[in-house]
Amino acid sequence: MANSKESISKNMRHNKSKGTKPELMLCAELWRRGLRYRKNCKSVYGKPDIAFIGKKIAIFVDGKMWHGYDWERQKNDFKSNREYWIPKIERNIERDAEVNDRLLSLGWQVLRFWDFEIKKDLKSCADKIEQAYQNLVMR
Repeated sequence: MANSKESISKNMRHNKSKGTKPELMLCAELWRRGLRYRKNCKSVYGKPDIAFIGKKIAIFVDGKMWHGYDWERQKNDFKSNREYWIPKIERNIERDAEVNDRLLSLGWQVLRFWDFEIKKDLKSCADKIEQAYQNLVMR
């Protein structure tokens, strides 16, 4: 029963798109460093997970599965409903590229982190964001 269609479907429905553990970890670290931001900002194209509006920095925390980390290998891991999941995730990958391109054309800096990167090395991820922020403050 653990891998029945019903249990898989139930598990997938419970995956969060906002307020994931890696996002919360990163937000807490940035706040601790005195960096103030907007979360899930609808006014910015692509609705970044974290945005510094005045500095035009958009930060996305991408889930390994949903955004196609190591996609050529990972897509072989889908055993059921492949005709649904593979196109869905490939569209997510395309959309991420479209969002990056659009934000860059509007003068934004885009930073993307994999969820597992944040879990593994939160400090390094926050350092990259803080550096981008400080570089814009110096201008």
